[in-house]
Formats: sequence, C-alpha cells, structure tokens
Amino acid sequence: MSNPVYLALDLPQLDAARDLAITVRAHVGGLKLGPEFFCAHGHHGVLDIAHAAKLPIFLDLKLHDIPNTVASAMQAINTLEPAIVTVHASGGRAMMEDAKAAAGEHTRVVAVTMLTSLDERDLKRTGITGSPHDHVLRLAELAQDAGLDGIVCSGQEVGAVHKQWKDCFLVVPGLRPAGASAGDQKRTVTPRSARCAGASVAVIGRPISRAGDPPDAGRPDAAAMTRAPFHLASCTARCPTPPPAPATGRRVACPCPADPPMPPPAFRAAAAPKASDNPTWFLATLTATDTRT
Repeated sequence: MSNPVYLALDLPQLDAARDLAITVRAHVGGLKLGPEFFCAHGHHGVLDIAHAAKLPIFLDLKLHDIPNTVASAMQAINTLEPAIVTVHASGGRAMMEDAKAAAGEHTRVVAVTMLTSLDERDLKRTGITGSPHDHVLRLAELAQDAGLDGIVCSGQEVGAVHKQWKDCFLVVPGLRPAGASAGDQKRTVTPRSARCAGASVAVIGRPISRAGDPPDAGRPDAAAMTRAPFHLASCTARCPTPPPAPATGRRVACPCPADPPMPPPAFRAAAAPKASDNPTWFLATLTATDTRT
C-alpha cells in the first residue's frame, strides 16, 4: 500500500463529505465511511463518494450479529466493492468465518477488537477482566483463527499484535497529532507512532475533517478544507532518514524527533512549506514507502 492514510469521512451531510473527499484525494490512500454516513446515505452515498474521489473505500460498519445475518449483510454490500470492511471480533469465530466467506474477492475483512474510546475501566464494567492489551491480543488470535485479513486496534497494541501475527493487516483509528485534543478517545497515539509500530492503515478523522472548529461541526468551513492537506502532512510525516532494517528483519526503533504540532489557526495553504524547504513536512511524505519490516 503506497499511501497508508485513510481519511474518516464521518460527516452526515453528503455534499460536505464529497467536497472534503475531493479536496484531499491527492493526499490520502483511501476514505473511511462509517455508520453515521452509511445510515444517512446508504449505497447511493458510498457510490457517490467513490465516484467523486476515485479512491479505495473502507466501509467501517462494525457488523455484529448472528453468522447468517452478518453473511447476508456482507453479500448486500459486495456490489459496492469496498476495499476494507469491519466486523466485531466479539461476534465469535463462526460469525467472522461466515463474514469472510461472504465478502468480495478483493475485500479485506478486519475485526474490531476494542474500541479506542474504551479503557480498562470500561472493560471491567462489561465483565471482562484483564488489560486492554491482553484483550486485544486474545481477539486478534481469534480473528486469525477465523481466517480474517487483520484487525482494528489502537496504536498502543499494534507492536504486540504485529509480533503475534506477522502478516496481519493492522488498521489503527483514534489517532491524534501531538498537542491535539483526544476528544472521546482514550487510547490514542500519534499517527507517526502508529506507523512506526507497524500499522498498515492509519485512519485520521476529526483532526482533519473538523480542523477549523467551524460553527457547524458537521461541515468543514472553507478555511479548514484549505488547511486539510497541511494537517495531513503534519499528521503523517515520516522519518526523513529512516534506519535500514537489520539483518534479522525485525523492526527497529524510530529515531524521529517529537511529532510535529498542529499548525496555528491562522495557517493558510499559501504558507504551506515546499519540498525544498522541509521534506519531512511536505505532502510527498504521505506516499513514502516504509522499507522496514
């Protein structure tokens, strides 16, 4: 995957989502559409966004029901040809097996392990003992046994899952740039940290789509949309000189300095740095290939 960044278009207004998708399509690898968007616009909305942006679509529907129902739902969305679809790992092995069997040939089915808005205290309230780390690893193993392509987890567990499941397709949401508000997220890391730990896809939503804190939180204002490419670059800047992989093939520690801060509110596109000024901040860093394994 040349560009690991997927923008979460979790906006209820179709026009706003389409405008933002067109604005950032040259800077992202795909678009994530979740329940908020899908419930408002259904198949028509997904096809509209896919046609406008011409990017892979990640349908983050988090399917969770009896095996037959989930399989039927998966068959119903096959005509949309999504690149990625989510199901809940807690639905069990049989449900995940049927979901994968019913998915399209080119669709990756990944299991949501534990929402990034939950922490250990929340787990205990649902009757689950142990740490989020242990819970995610248990569900990752179940998803692997069910034949899924990968999982969704927070950046805090990516490294451990990568060691346990070498070819796991790891989707990491709930990412926040250094200094940004966590909002309703509890287990967050920066996009750079997630990528260096082994994330296959880095999902970035509100730090981009609502960067300008517009009066109408569901629709980015013109200034916010103008700044979006800059935010994407600052969110995902990679190591300017990444270390080579050792002979063992194991991932090495990232030598990056502190993650870049969010840009000032007064920033405009005209002030964006050029490649010759600072390659770490330039948009080309979004498509830089990580040669480390």
